[in-house]
Amino acid sequence: MSDARSMTGLEFEAALRKLAAESAGAAANLGCVACERCERCSECTFCVDSKALSRCQYCTACDDCTDCAHCVRCRACLACQHCVDSERCSGSAYLVRSTGCSGCSYCFGCVGLSRRDFHILNEPCDRATYFAVTARLARELRIALP
Repeated sequence: MSDARSMTGLEFEAALRKLAAESAGAAANLGCVACERCERCSECTFCVDSKALSRCQYCTACDDCTDCAHCVRCRACLACQHCVDSERCSGSAYLVRSTGCSGCSYCFGCVGLSRRDFHILNEPCDRATYFAVTARLARELRIALP
């Protein structure tokens, strides 16, 4: 830390770029159990083909997620479970192709919702309708539902 106290702004920027490049180039997993073909993951279990996960379980082909479980092809999600093809969601479960949702469950193709359940394209629907419509759409779109 004594070097940082005397460095200039330019030296700091160069050191930060070098540190970021070294971190991005590292592929090792830390503290993972039974993960396959994962890179830069830490404290994960049974994940496959994922990158930069932290404390995730049973996730497949996910990137930059934390505290997620049973997610598939998700990006930058936090504390989500059983989500598919979703991005930047948090504290949610059973989302499919959703983006930026928080505290939601059973949402299909939703964007930016907070604390909502059983929505398709941001429109509410009853439970039976939700499952009927999403089953049909999943077949047509060839999406495996959680």
